[in-house]
Amino acid sequence: MMYLNGRKSHEADQIVKDFHGFDLVVHNCLIGAYVKWGNLAGARCLFEQMPERNEISWTALISGFMKCGRVEESMWYFERNPFQNVVSWTAVISGLVQNGFNIEAWKFFVKQLEHGVKPNDVTFTSVIRACTGSGEFRLGMSVLGLIIKEGFEHHLSVCNSMITLTLRIGEINLARRVFDQMVKRDAVSWTAILDMYVEMGDLGEARRVFDEMPERNEISWSAMIARYTQSGYPEEALNLFCQMVQHGFNANTSCFSSVISALASLNAFRAGMNIHAHVIKIGIEEDVFIGGSLLSFYCKCGKLEYGRLMFDSNLEKNVVSWNSMIGGYTLNGQMEEAKAWFDDMPVRNIISWNTMIVGYTENKQFDKAFEVLHEMLLSGEVPNQSTFSSVLCACASIASLDRGKNLHGKCMKLGFQYDIFVGTALIDMYAKSGDVESSKQVFNRMPKKNEISWTVMIQGLAENGFAEESLTLFEEMERTSPVAPNELMLSSILFACSHSGLIDKGLRYFDSMEEVYGIKPKGRHYTCMVDMLSRAGRLSEAEKFIKSMPFQPEINAWKALLSGCTIYKNEKMAERTAKKLWELAQKNSAGYVLLSGVYASAGRWTDVRNIRKLMRLKESQKSRGCSWIELKNHVHSFYSEDGTHSQSDEIYEILDLLRSEMPVRNKVYSQVQSF
Repeated sequence: MMYLNGRKSHEADQIVKDFHGFDLVVHNCLIGAYVKWGNLAGARCLFEQMPERNEISWTALISGFMKCGRVEESMWYFERNPFQNVVSWTAVISGLVQNGFNIEAWKFFVKQLEHGVKPNDVTFTSVIRACTGSGEFRLGMSVLGLIIKEGFEHHLSVCNSMITLTLRIGEINLARRVFDQMVKRDAVSWTAILDMYVEMGDLGEARRVFDEMPERNEISWSAMIARYTQSGYPEEALNLFCQMVQHGFNANTSCFSSVISALASLNAFRAGMNIHAHVIKIGIEEDVFIGGSLLSFYCKCGKLEYGRLMFDSNLEKNVVSWNSMIGGYTLNGQMEEAKAWFDDMPVRNIISWNTMIVGYTENKQFDKAFEVLHEMLLSGEVPNQSTFSSVLCACASIASLDRGKNLHGKCMKLGFQYDIFVGTALIDMYAKSGDVESSKQVFNRMPKKNEISWTVMIQGLAENGFAEESLTLFEEMERTSPVAPNELMLSSILFACSHSGLIDKGLRYFDSMEEVYGIKPKGRHYTCMVDMLSRAGRLSEAEKFIKSMPFQPEINAWKALLSGCTIYKNEKMAERTAKKLWELAQKNSAGYVLLSGVYASAGRWTDVRNIRKLMRLKESQKSRGCSWIELKNHVHSFYSEDGTHSQSDEIYEILDLLRSEMPVRNKVYSQVQSF
C-alpha cells in the first residue's frame, strides 16, 4: 500500500509478482489504486483476471466507474454483483447523486428497502442530499422518520445533511433543533447554522455562533468574512481577516475576493495595493475572481487607469470584467466613456444594461436612462426587478407619472409587481408624483414589506400632506410588523407632526428616539424640531433648541427659524438668525432673501434695499429655480435665465409676448424689483 499511495506502479507490480500467485487482498488494493489513478481499463482488466472476488472487489469497481461518470457500466457490474450488501447499494446511490441523478438515486434507495437491505449512515446522507438537490423536500422529510427509527439521528454526516435539508425548506427552528441535539459537530455543522442566521439577516447571532465554534477552518473564516462584506459591514470583514491571519490560517481565493471588495467599499486604495502585491506573490493574481475583484476595486477607488491595466492584462476578458469597467466609469460620473465601453462590448448581459441605467439615473441623466431601457427592450433582453427599480427611481425623480404607470403595466405583465424592491420603487414613484392613492394600493397589495417599504410609504404620506395618516401607519407598523423604526422613518414622523401642528406629539417622539428606539438624533431630526416649533410660533423655544444641540446645527435649522421669524414678524430674532446664516454660508443668499422678506412685510424698504446691496456686494447668489415638462416621452428641463435649450429663442419670444399682455405690476412688487 505504501508504493500504491506513492503512485509507484512498477514497484507495486513487482510486489504482486513476489507473491508467486494470486492474493485477494493485494489484488483488491491494486484495483483501488487503479481506480484512484483513473486507470479504469487497468482496474477492469485486473478484476476480470481474478480467480476469486469478494464484496470489496465488486464495490471498488462499481464505485470507480461512478466516480469517473460512467454510470451505465457501474450499474452493469452492480446487477451482476453476487454480494449486494449495504456497501454496494450505497456506492450506487452515492455515485448517482455525485453525477446529478438525484431522482434515480431516490428510486434506487426505495428499491434497496424493498430488497430488505438496511441503510447505513452514508446511505442516509446520500439520500437526503439527493432530495435536497432535486428539490423533493417532501420526500426528504419522509426519510427523517426512518432515520430516527434506525437510530442514525445523532450521526454527524446525517445530521449535517438534515440541517441543510431543513434550511432549504425554511424550517429554521427544526434545523436549529437538529443542531442543538447533535452529540458531535464539525465545521460543516457550525457553518450551516452560521449561514442560516446570515440568510435571516441576523449577523449578530451569526457572529455569536462563529465565536462559539470550537474549531474553525479556512472555509468558516472565509464564510463569515464574505457575509460581513456582502451585508455592508466592510470594517468588520477586515477586522475578522486580520484575526484570521493572526491565528495562522491561509486565505483562499474566495476570502481574498471578499477582502478586496471590503477595501473597495472603504475606498482603501493603499491597503488594496498591499493585498494586490500579496496575491501576486502567492501566484493567484490570474484567478478569475481575484482579477475581477481587483478590477472592480480600482474602479471604485477612482483609479480607472489601474482598472484599465487590470482589464488589459486579463487573458480572459469576460462579460464580468467588461461590466466592472463600465461600472467604474458610471461610478465616477464619466457616462460618455461608460457608453463608449458599453457600445464596444462583444456580449452583454442583464447586468450590463442595468449598470448603464443605474449610472444615468444616479448622474441625473434621466432621459438617457429611459433611452437605454428602450434600447434594451428592442434588443430582446428581458428587464428584471433591478431594471424596474432603477427606471422607476428615475420616474420618481422627475415626477413622470405617465411613464411610471406604463412601467407599472410592464411589471405586472412580467409578474414583478409583488417583488419587494419593485413594489417599494412603485410606492415611491407614485408618492413623489402626487398619486398617493395608487401608492397606498401598491403598498397594501404587497405580500411582504421590509423596512424600506414602510419608510417610503410613511414618508410619502407625510410629504403629500397626509400627516395624520402617516402617523397612523407608523403606529400600525409598531403593532403588527417586526420592522423597527429607522432614522429616515422617524424624520418623516417628525415632519408629519410639524406639518399637522402636533407639537407635543412630535416632542414625545423626539424624546423617545434614543430611549425607546435606540436611535441617536441626527442633524435632520433636530432641524425637524426647529421647523416644528417655528411653524407653531414658539420661536424662543426653537432658538434655544438650536443652541442646545450637541453639534453644529444644519443650515436648514437656521433657515427654518428665520422662516418662522418671517411668518410671525420677529425682526430682532430674524436679524440674529440671518447673521448666523451668513457666517455659515457666505455665498448662500437664502438667509438674506428671507430677511428682506421680513423687512418688506414690515414696510422697511430702506432695510430691504440695504440687504439687496449687501448681497450684490458679497456676490451672493440665489439658487436658480428649475422646472420641467414631459412631452412625447421626452423631459424638457428649464432653469432661470437659461439659454441652453434648443428652442430657447422661441421660448423667450413667447415669454415676452406674455409679459406684454400682463396687467401692470402692483406698486410694492415694482418697488422691490427696483432694488
